[in-house]
Amino acid sequence: MFEIRRYTPADKPLWDKYVAKARNATFLFYRDYMDYHSDRFEDHSLLFFVGHHLHSILPANIVGTILYSHQGLTYGGLLMDTEVTSADVIQLFKELNPYLHQCGIRKVVYKPVPWVYHQLPSEEDLYPLFWICKARLVTRDIGTVIFLQQHLRWRKDRRRRLRRAQEAGVEVVRTDDFTPFWQVLEENLMNRHQVHPVHSLQEMELLHQRFPKNIIQYNAFLNGQIVAGMTFYVTPQVVHGQYCSSNDIGKEFGAVDAIHDYVMHHDFPDYPYMDFGRSTEGDGSILNEGLVAQKEGFGGRTICYDTYEWDV
Repeated sequence: MFEIRRYTPADKPLWDKYVAKARNATFLFYRDYMDYHSDRFEDHSLLFFVGHHLHSILPANIVGTILYSHQGLTYGGLLMDTEVTSADVIQLFKELNPYLHQCGIRKVVYKPVPWVYHQLPSEEDLYPLFWICKARLVTRDIGTVIFLQQHLRWRKDRRRRLRRAQEAGVEVVRTDDFTPFWQVLEENLMNRHQVHPVHSLQEMELLHQRFPKNIIQYNAFLNGQIVAGMTFYVTPQVVHGQYCSSNDIGKEFGAVDAIHDYVMHHDFPDYPYMDFGRSTEGDGSILNEGLVAQKEGFGGRTICYDTYEWDV
């Protein structure tokens, strides 16, 4: 039934056109986002055709004999438009494994798109993962999401910090300049964890230039000096906090709380969800209790980011 074809750069217009209409896609799957770090990953994305019609796509890369859905992205899995059915996807996975075996691939690591990012229900892939591929759940991470329209009350300590920020005159500004915040972020990550952000400043500036409506920077200032900032990824369903950091003054005066208040209640009051991202460490088995408690203080509650694996 399916013709399975490996992506080539010539397929970019076709790929991007499909991403634009897929019901479980976000801007992370456009090639201008996926390919910014193409030097780090050997792309092995797949296109699935029925006749001349592009049925679905799978963002992926390959390392040796292992296919990953895609290591350079937070989430991945099969992307589907509104015409894709459960029976289609079952058949697709029946045909996928012989194709992969023929290509020399012996294992697949698969990260489905979390359901809060779906514009319509899109878990057709999870059924054949279990029944056809005999996939194993190998990693489960805790993520924290706010259902913004439920208007859960912030915890007392978060409300107190917000009042302190307001009384001190903390100003929140939406900006296209990522440099001041990146200095705060780099310093904090190096001092606390001896690591750098996943994205360099130059990479984030490039991605913001390509996706100015989707990648948004907010900075908090006190007496004209930056004290905190947050970088958000905005998708049709979710405002996702990609980076968050503050200096000692920002922590003292609740600057991050002021940013959350501005984003949630001023700029995106009608959005369904705000995603704070993962609060687990290592292989996902260690919960950072302080981090998750902070997120829950804003009204966030848990969803799971899962990773599956199967032998071809």
